[in-house]
Amino acid sequence: MSEAVLLIGTKNGLWIGRSDAARREWSLSGPAFEMQGVYAVGIDTRGAQPRLFVGGTSEHWGPAVFHSDDLGQTWAEPPEGSIGFPAGTDASLERVWQIQPGVEPGVVYAGSQPSALWKSTDGGVTFELVRGLWDHPHREQWGAGFGGQAVHTVLPHPSDPARLSVAMSTGGVYQTTDGGASWSPANHGIKAYFLPDPDPEFGQCVHKLAAHPAVPERMFAQNHHGVYRSDDGGAIWKSIADGLPSDFGFPIAVHPHEPDTVYVFPLIADGNRMPPGSSCRVYRSRDAGATWEPLSNGLPEVSYVPVLRDALSTDTADPAGVYVGTRDGCVYASADAGDTWVEVASHLPDILTVRAAVI
Repeated sequence: MSEAVLLIGTKNGLWIGRSDAARREWSLSGPAFEMQGVYAVGIDTRGAQPRLFVGGTSEHWGPAVFHSDDLGQTWAEPPEGSIGFPAGTDASLERVWQIQPGVEPGVVYAGSQPSALWKSTDGGVTFELVRGLWDHPHREQWGAGFGGQAVHTVLPHPSDPARLSVAMSTGGVYQTTDGGASWSPANHGIKAYFLPDPDPEFGQCVHKLAAHPAVPERMFAQNHHGVYRSDDGGAIWKSIADGLPSDFGFPIAVHPHEPDTVYVFPLIADGNRMPPGSSCRVYRSRDAGATWEPLSNGLPEVSYVPVLRDALSTDTADPAGVYVGTRDGCVYASADAGDTWVEVASHLPDILTVRAAVI
């Protein structure tokens, strides 16, 4: 590994962290995209050179997807725009929440508010609406979560380009096996305690999904009160919250080399979105959720701020890097799978998303 790059999206701009193989000392550049909320970032390492993505929202110009092929020195967007609802949909794009490279060459996905999935076949330069999900008969019943009504997670199947999972708040998990032409809910076992029927077919407020590419049928979900695992590709979900101080939270991430290792950041409850015990703690399970341990070496002893759904991520180095950004503008990095942490940044705007890669 020659270098690590870390994208930090905030409510007011983008910062980029750079480090060597040790990932203990970081240099920070920015901001870029001043006066834009950067709700989505992405790093595509499939090509000869990495391509960076930003999903920015300007109060004046609206949302757009930008890309960079020189590690953020310059950014581009096509003159005709990168993403937008076609005529006849009677909808306008409010925000891009997710940018995810696909399996096939040149394919990149985006998730948006309102809840829609977008597909690019030109490397993330332009995106087209996936009509199969947009035209789904359930769409009129998908509600808005506290942060808006959005597709916030896109999980391509690593060996079958026709299979894809998405998660939305609210609506739950939906899956396709035919490249997006048709979609089915996949929420059996995930609770929706805020609905009259707590076990609906759809309507759950799933906050984040994660899966390991080596074991794609094992999936993890952080729900609005609930942490779950599926061992059959999302057909049935079982709670793995025992051992955590709370089952409420937003992010969930998997270790890049250990399919049974998963990370979460618990909060007290939906009505009290602070860390339990007023301490910044990432929790790790190394047995697929059977047991959990708090990770705190290098994290603040006293903290009252949450971590949002896309502000916890991992890189692909060995040992693995883990990254977490908090709503008070701090970012922490671990170069040993979460055992110890160093501060990468502080006093930034509200951290919305972090993504890291080795290049």
